[in-house]
Amino acid sequence: MRKGELTRQRIIAQAAPIFNQRGFAGCSMQDVMEATGLEKGGLYRHFSSKEELAAEAFRYAWDRAVKVRSDNLDRSHGPMAQLRSLIKQFVETPSVVRGGCPLMNTAVDSDDGNAVLRSLALNGIRDWRTRISAVVEEGILSGEIRKKTVPRAVANTLIAGLEGALMISRLEGTKTALLDAQQSLETMLDCIATR
Repeated sequence: MRKGELTRQRIIAQAAPIFNQRGFAGCSMQDVMEATGLEKGGLYRHFSSKEELAAEAFRYAWDRAVKVRSDNLDRSHGPMAQLRSLIKQFVETPSVVRGGCPLMNTAVDSDDGNAVLRSLALNGIRDWRTRISAVVEEGILSGEIRKKTVPRAVANTLIAGLEGALMISRLEGTKTALLDAQQSLETMLDCIATR
């Protein structure tokens, strides 16, 4: 990797937690300059705008979150074990980027203003829903999950339950809501399981 690309990646990695914690409006280029030790010209040599940097920072944070929450999933015992593992991993594994879940933060932050970040967050949700739906479909085909189960509905319920519980847990400063969601989502999986 060339020096310029290494510098660009370093800027993204250092900017990601700032955008994740403060949001687009709350993060200034001055904040990024202080974090990276670069002058304004140094930043704009690598990024045409604050919006471009924020988009790259989101992609970086989201890629890391997906990796840490999916790398160690139990894929060896079938789709139901994988879904249970996904829930457990989300509840037990804190965000790897300071500030919490980049998907939730960016979705809330960009809902009423930044079309680029809103689109990235929406694509993140769609990708996550697609990955979960594929596991549910695999479970239906293998006979582990009831045939009338709607994969999209299961995926939306898992995502909403986990993200909503994460928000409550962060506000309350406890894991209670996450643990409650885990129990409820496990019960839902019990209801769609054939065994």
